[in-house]
Amino acid sequence: MYMYLPLRLFLCGLLMLSAFRGIAQESQSPHIILILSDDLGIGDISCYYGKYKTPNIDKLAAEGGRLTNYYSASPVCSPSRAGILTGKSPAKLHFTTFLNTREDNRRKEQVDFLNPNVTTIAKLLKSRGYATGHFGKWHLGGGRDVTDAPNFDRYGFDAWSGTYESPDPDPAITATDWIWSDQDSVKRWNRTAYFVDKTLSFLKENKDKPCYVNLWTDDVHTPWVAGDDETGRYPGKPGEEKSFEAVLKEFDKQLGRLMDGLKALGMDQNTLVIFTSDNGPLPNFRQDRSAGLRGTKLSLYEGGTNMPFIVRWPAKMEKNWVDSSSIVSALDILPSLLDMAGGELENDEQFDGENRAGVLLGEASPREKPLIWEYGRNNSYFNFPKAPNRSPALAYREGSWKFLMNPDKTSIELYDLTHDRSESDNIAKQHPDLVKRFSETLLSWWQSLPIFSTLAE
Repeated sequence: MYMYLPLRLFLCGLLMLSAFRGIAQESQSPHIILILSDDLGIGDISCYYGKYKTPNIDKLAAEGGRLTNYYSASPVCSPSRAGILTGKSPAKLHFTTFLNTREDNRRKEQVDFLNPNVTTIAKLLKSRGYATGHFGKWHLGGGRDVTDAPNFDRYGFDAWSGTYESPDPDPAITATDWIWSDQDSVKRWNRTAYFVDKTLSFLKENKDKPCYVNLWTDDVHTPWVAGDDETGRYPGKPGEEKSFEAVLKEFDKQLGRLMDGLKALGMDQNTLVIFTSDNGPLPNFRQDRSAGLRGTKLSLYEGGTNMPFIVRWPAKMEKNWVDSSSIVSALDILPSLLDMAGGELENDEQFDGENRAGVLLGEASPREKPLIWEYGRNNSYFNFPKAPNRSPALAYREGSWKFLMNPDKTSIELYDLTHDRSESDNIAKQHPDLVKRFSETLLSWWQSLPIFSTLAE
C-alpha cells in the first residue's frame, strides 16, 4: 500500500496548487475595458427597447447585468468624456459643449483642451501597476486649429490610437484634416474593427500585468458610412436610418469579436467590461433611438443623458441582472473602478462622483449625492435642438425628482420620473416648496463654478 503514497501526495499537491491558482486568479486586479460609444441612444440597444437588433451587446448584458438609471456627465461628447476620465463635473473643468476652434471655444467660455495636470482614471490605475491604453475617439483637445494640446501620455496612457479630434491622430484613419475620408487606409466602416484589433493586441502584449483600456468608438456618430472592402460603400446616404442600421449591425458584430478575442487570450473571466455611450442620439428617429424618452444629444432631458450601461465580470458577478432603482452617474466610474481594481482614493472630496462599485456588481443601493448638469453657457451660442427637445441649461436629479431651469430662473420645470419618464407633465406649480429648494441648490452650485479665464488651460 505504501507504493501509492507518493502518487497520493502528488495528487494532493496538484489539488492544492489548483486551489491556490484559483484563489490567486480571484484576487488578481481585473483587466478593465471601458467601451464608450459615440451618440448611441438607450433605444439603440435591443435589450433596452427592441427597435434595432444588437445580439452581441444583448449577450454581453445577459452574461453580466445592466442599469436603467445611468446618466452621462453631459449631453454632448467633450464634457461627457471629461467627466468619465476625471470623476469631476465637466463644468468645473470649463467644458460646456464639444471642443471646436479656439475662437468658438472662447465664445462658449471653455478651454481648448483638458488640463493635463488633472487626476485621471488612467493615471490612478497606472500608479497601481496597470498598463493603460486609449483606442478611439478622444475629443478632449486637439484638432482644427488647436495644435498645442497635450499628448495622451500626459493623461496617463501608455499606448494610443486617436481619431481626428486628438493631439496625435492615427494616420490610418486621418488621411485628411477631418473626421473621416474616403482616402483613409482604414475605411470608415472598418473603424471599430481597427480599434478592437488595437485593444486585443495591447492586451496580448501586456498579459503579465492588469490592463485598462478605453475603447472609445466613433462610428455610430454621423456620418454613417457602412460598407465592405469588396463592394465599397453602402448605397445609403450618411444621414439615413438604413445607413444607421447598417453601421449599428457592424458595430455590434465587432463587439462580439472583441469578446471572442478575450476568450482566445484566456482573459475572459477576469476582465471587467463596461459598455455605455457618451450622450444621446442625433438624429433621433421618431424618438425611437432614445426609447421614446424626450430629448436628444444636446438636451438635458432624459433622451440626452439617460444612457445604456452594461457591465460584465464573470469572476465576480452573477448573470442577467437588471437594476432599475440605483441611480449612477458617469462621474462615479473613476472611484468605482479604482475600488474594483483594489485601490483606494486618497481624498474622496476631490471627485464629484460616488463609489458605486457595489451597484456595478449587481447590488442595488440608493444614491447619496444628487446629479447636477450644465449644458449651454451662453444662450446665443446654444440654440439647438429645437422644441420640444431643447431643454433649459441646468438640470438636477434627486431621487425620482428631475428639475430643470435656466441660470436666470426662467423655464422652471419639475418632473416625477417614477410616473413620467418621458417628462411630459411639468408639475412645478404643484410643488412650490420643492421648486424653491431645488432652484436654490442648483443656482448655488452654478454660481460656485470657477470663473472662466483663458489662463484656465
